[in-house]
Amino acid sequence: MIDAYAVKDVYAAEEVLLAALPEGELMARAVAGLAEVARVRLEQEGGTRVVALVGPGNNGADAMYAAARLAGRGFASAAIYLADRVHQGAVSSAIAAGVVLKPVTPDSPADAVDRCLDEADLVIDGIVGIGGRPGLPEFAQPWVAAIPDDAYVLAVDLPSGQDPMGDAADACGVWADETVTFSAAKPVHLSPATEPACGMLTVIDIGLDLVADIGPEQAAVRRVERADAARLWPVPGPRDDKYSRGVVGVIAGGEKYTGAAVLAVTAAANAGAGMVRYVGTPTPDALVRAAVPEAVHGVGQVQAWVVGPGLDVKARHAGAKAQLDAAREALAGDVPVVVDAGGLDLISGPRAAPTLLTPHAGECARLLSRLRGTQVTRSDVAHHPLPFARELADRTGATVLLKGAWTIVTRADGPAYSQNDAPSWLATA
Repeated sequence: MIDAYAVKDVYAAEEVLLAALPEGELMARAVAGLAEVARVRLEQEGGTRVVALVGPGNNGADAMYAAARLAGRGFASAAIYLADRVHQGAVSSAIAAGVVLKPVTPDSPADAVDRCLDEADLVIDGIVGIGGRPGLPEFAQPWVAAIPDDAYVLAVDLPSGQDPMGDAADACGVWADETVTFSAAKPVHLSPATEPACGMLTVIDIGLDLVADIGPEQAAVRRVERADAARLWPVPGPRDDKYSRGVVGVIAGGEKYTGAAVLAVTAAANAGAGMVRYVGTPTPDALVRAAVPEAVHGVGQVQAWVVGPGLDVKARHAGAKAQLDAAREALAGDVPVVVDAGGLDLISGPRAAPTLLTPHAGECARLLSRLRGTQVTRSDVAHHPLPFARELADRTGATVLLKGAWTIVTRADGPAYSQNDAPSWLATA
């Protein structure tokens, strides 16, 4: 499991570690890791020149110290920084190592920055840290604009300008080839809006054990890995039978969307349910009988329901009213329910039993618009998926699985899960 922790929790854990270490030790560990990653990337790319973009905080100091280390290894190193807002210890180290220093002010001519960056093979972005606000600071905008297209961009902690909590991306901010962060991932690294700006993520161990100090349950965003999926998947034992493995009911499909029924029932059977019960209209009912002959048909006792794939709540075909009545009864009952597609049109508020809503961006927008009483667009959700998924979870009391290029799973409380492991070939109806 990859756990990403909120900035406040990282800072709290760092304060405890700082109190136990000699002054400067934590930064020295971070600098050593950052400089080593930069060295390896330069050698891999055949590069010889590095330029550090140095902001006023600790990330800027990390970047300048790393430039000094690289200069000591024989790389041509330069640093661009605000003349009156810089870590003096890092400046002294850079001077001693022979780093070319380019102090600038807001009034400095843009071509001074351009000339310094023009031949850079690797750019270290240390402009803003995880404690910064979203959006690239005005002083740094010409710096970022001058980064050569063919330079390898290595961000310190996060690409400057991007939201540390990952709720929204800054198109004018840094879009890195790689981000080096320390001890643990942060929400910016795993959230769908900002993860693309981070590029490859490299986590450097500096002695901070957030899992032990805070606990995985306090993670803000999590990602399930392959080994976790294998560990969490239920496996039947020698004493199991079809009932102990679980009976799932599927209310899906209709005369308009017949394939949804086959897909949903087949998925339930292949996922490991001990018994699958199907409720539908005549055409998909016949298709399910042919495709999944072990399925049982009609309303009956189940331990969970899947309601909604291919369900048209306005249909008037034969059997449609009985199917819709079964869907409403399932939602009014006390067993867990997965609600998808047309079933979302039946959601008007929280239900007491465990509930999983599985909208895509457009369905999420329509449901939130109805619950809010104000308009939410598909574009709103697509550009800010995590905040809107959390809002839907909060308004319904359900767990929300928001589908898209990233899959977001979240509740009103607890961490959000952000997955982007699947290949793009799955982007199909």
